[in-house]
Amino acid sequence: MEKSVTMNFPLKLSFVWHMHQPDYRNAAGIMQMPWVFLHAIKDYYDMPWMLARHDGLKATFNITPPLIEQINLYAQNIEQNDRFFGLWMKHPSELNETDREWMIKMCKSCPYETMVVPIEPYRALYNLDSYSDDELCDMETWFALAWCGVYLRTHNPIVKEMLASSGHFRCEQKLALLQTLGDFIGTIFPYYAKLQRDGVISLSTTPLNHPILPLLIDMNNAQIAHPGTNIPAHHLSLEEDAKLQISKAQALFLETFGFDAVGFWPAEGAVDERTLELYRDAKLKWVATDEAILFKSLGSGNRDALYSPYTHNGVAIGFRDHGLSDLFGFTYRFWDAGRAADHFISSIDTISKGGENRTVFVILDGENAWEFYHNNAFDFFDALYTRLKHTPWCITTGMDEVASSPLKELPHLAPGSWIHGEFNTWVGHPEKTRGWELIYMTRRDYEHHKSQIDDFIKAKIEHHFLAAECSDWFWWYGDDHMTEFGAEFDELFRSHLIEIYLLMSVSPPNDLYVPIISDRSGVDFLLQPKFPIEPVVNGKHNSFFEWVGSGFVDETKLFSTMDRVRGPIESIRFGQSESRVYCAFEGNMEELRTCDHLHIHIAPFNARFQIALPSLCRTKFYEAEENGIYLKIACDSWLELGLEFGEVNAAKLQLRFEIERNGIIIQSLPGYGELEIDLETTYAENWFV
Repeated sequence: MEKSVTMNFPLKLSFVWHMHQPDYRNAAGIMQMPWVFLHAIKDYYDMPWMLARHDGLKATFNITPPLIEQINLYAQNIEQNDRFFGLWMKHPSELNETDREWMIKMCKSCPYETMVVPIEPYRALYNLDSYSDDELCDMETWFALAWCGVYLRTHNPIVKEMLASSGHFRCEQKLALLQTLGDFIGTIFPYYAKLQRDGVISLSTTPLNHPILPLLIDMNNAQIAHPGTNIPAHHLSLEEDAKLQISKAQALFLETFGFDAVGFWPAEGAVDERTLELYRDAKLKWVATDEAILFKSLGSGNRDALYSPYTHNGVAIGFRDHGLSDLFGFTYRFWDAGRAADHFISSIDTISKGGENRTVFVILDGENAWEFYHNNAFDFFDALYTRLKHTPWCITTGMDEVASSPLKELPHLAPGSWIHGEFNTWVGHPEKTRGWELIYMTRRDYEHHKSQIDDFIKAKIEHHFLAAECSDWFWWYGDDHMTEFGAEFDELFRSHLIEIYLLMSVSPPNDLYVPIISDRSGVDFLLQPKFPIEPVVNGKHNSFFEWVGSGFVDETKLFSTMDRVRGPIESIRFGQSESRVYCAFEGNMEELRTCDHLHIHIAPFNARFQIALPSLCRTKFYEAEENGIYLKIACDSWLELGLEFGEVNAAKLQLRFEIERNGIIIQSLPGYGELEIDLETTYAENWFV
């Protein structure tokens, strides 16, 4: 009996790579963090170049206005426009202690396994505890070289020569490196424009300051998307600002690339019906958003409905496959390149066999995931694009072409964003809502005074209003995302509103000088992990960035809410990679060294470790194995541990820590019970898109 063979129908695959960084400029226009520059030399050229190496493939690149403006500043003058590189160009002997420590911290911000370990001289410097001036100078140079992408490493003679060196650099080499990198940055946007003209890519952009347009237009959208959301009591419609956010983005795009933008990836994938009308009126042909919006619009989670482009109010819409998109950000980084590419082809093969005229939209962040891949994901993309090129039933296509293809009519478009189809990431929490209230207060005061203000000042005020509407401020307010730079984001947000009052020659209200983030509840002691982590377990604060996205337990808040006796540990960070769980304990390390044992209980694996703390504090490092669980623990400036599992037969594990002194358990951690970790989570809802 012959087996039936399921045929592949032709399938269209539309990649949209969203290129975005927050606006790192302070009031003087100086970028306070170098991430735009570093991604420019590593990703913004490499991503389209890796695609263009494979004839016949196409994709869409969405370039946001804050990214355009900051890259243009780097192309003009790196040292003057960036705090980090202004210090980088100085000899370390010229730095004060604060700047020196900050430079060391920044130079240790690379993912260790993928960006530090492959460069032996950089790894040797990275692991030092202190630095001479010459050593710091060398590490600064290696830091910049480590961020150079595959294109620069294979095509730029200065970069190639320095990477092949013994690791000691002269001052003139450092100057030559910065000069060649600055020249390279100036070629990025012309390269995009050429690929658009050649038909290799489609280019699009985002409203000017990355705002949540549906909330600007009508704050009630937050309650429609999620009933019960707390919104400001006396909110205003800022629809005119929404129109400016669109038109100014279009003007900047035209000035940069020499042609009009045809489509937008709305900031955070946020849409509603009125927003689509504004896009249509601006003569845009397409937008893209998340599958959650489609399912809410249709009132059904039917995945077959996902694989078609739609039209609503005269604008084409592509709805991204959330699961396929998340594979790039969360899963494939851990896999061999060939295996990952084969898995993706197998995934779309199943979709192709499900019916005719299907289009799959894979849409995600185009820069931040790749430093966690080996070789900056070049091997992965080379394998993926090679397989796609030789898959006859799959045709890659840009969003411009999708907008010109047959489209299904979508009668209703539900308001929402790429996170659960809701807006609670940007309004609802008291801190987020307070931010909006301050914007509305400032707008009302401006309306009272604007008749006495000339057009030149009005233009400056308009700039600050639009900047204050950026989604990034509200992302960091509340307790759903954690950053140690929250105070800086808060201050920068309020500074835009303060500047508006100063431009009006009006004394700013005291409310604008009160930090929004200071009004935290004492019960906010626990933050869940947001992203995978993979720190180096050596007991040292190597870098804050190693633990970005980790969970956090503030034991000091538990002290006050539960009236507990204090122990040596004040906070716990925790998180996981694909095969390991990590914890770090911070507090009074001198007191911890006087304790006798640390007991670690792991359920449901029935595993228990007993660590002799005096021995650990003396030797700095300890390893053990119990019931198929491998423990690595280190103690130096803090206590750090990693747990690696053989076969995992549980969806969750529970951790319990006890600190013993003189036969008495003086502290049990966490103070509220057990630290539960979901071993199956992908953190998909927290990824930046």
